[in-house]
Amino acid sequence: MPRIYVSVGSNVHREINIRSAVRDLAHRFGTLVLSSVYESSAVGFEGADFLNMVVGFETHNTPSNVAGVLKDIEDAHGRDRTSPRFSDRTLDLDLLLYGNQVVREPGLSLPRDEIVAQAFVLAPLAEIAGEETHPVIGESYRKLWQSFDAGEPQLRRVQLDLGDLPDGTRLPAETPP
Repeated sequence: MPRIYVSVGSNVHREINIRSAVRDLAHRFGTLVLSSVYESSAVGFEGADFLNMVVGFETHNTPSNVAGVLKDIEDAHGRDRTSPRFSDRTLDLDLLLYGNQVVREPGLSLPRDEIVAQAFVLAPLAEIAGEETHPVIGESYRKLWQSFDAGEPQLRRVQLDLGDLPDGTRLPAETPP
């Protein structure tokens, strides 16, 4: 079964939406591996700060099926798809990786470009998948993060109680990557 990684972000009722998204992902996909939660400024627009994390799990679902489930979860959290691309989000779930697959099709691009472009994606991914390698670049996520010029916006690790999680769920390490 391939390992799947999904970025989770919110800047609207962010604590509630992050907790709820993690519960929904656990309900749909089972045992999760969770990164720490990071706070960062909005990118590309003026807005409230975001909370972001990365969640890993295994599934037999196809990449397009996983993307569909993520869209359903976003919609259940009030995601407004009529807003501009760079705008406030109740919930943003992006399929980052599906094992080592490289997929380029309408509506689905794997691995996601944001992995190597955005600190709020790469830092939590390196935290839980540091030794895994980017399927195109061939470098580990830990090494990519170590050489990343974070610049602005700065990441701030925050404590967020995610509530009851399924047995076997792995919580973040004590130190960031």
